[in-house]
Amino acid sequence: MKPAPPERLRLGRSSRLAQSRDFARVRQQGERLVLGCLIANWNRLPEGSAPRLGVVTSKKIGGAPARSRARRLLRESFRLHQHELARPVDLVLVARNSIAGKSFAAVEKDFLAALRRASLLKN
Repeated sequence: MKPAPPERLRLGRSSRLAQSRDFARVRQQGERLVLGCLIANWNRLPEGSAPRLGVVTSKKIGGAPARSRARRLLRESFRLHQHELARPVDLVLVARNSIAGKSFAAVEKDFLAALRRASLLKN
């Protein structure tokens, strides 16, 4: 008997916040938490919606390669754990200066700790 195939963990265009008004709405109407190498802003969505992610990196982090790496690490953390969210949210992650040089494991640990503290994860 073959094991069931694992669920696809994709992060397509529909899973991303792209417009500045979406980012602004999350930051104005949502909640905020600062933890470790990131700042999490989130706005709860109605049931049945898909969770969406937006990532912000400033030049304080470093040059373009450092900012791109920070965005990749935060997006990958979200991609792997998006199905563990207790309910759908629009999530904006702002990378802090301390993310530069961190490993994926350290960024993922901060990401999960922030979601736990915000009560956004299932048990």
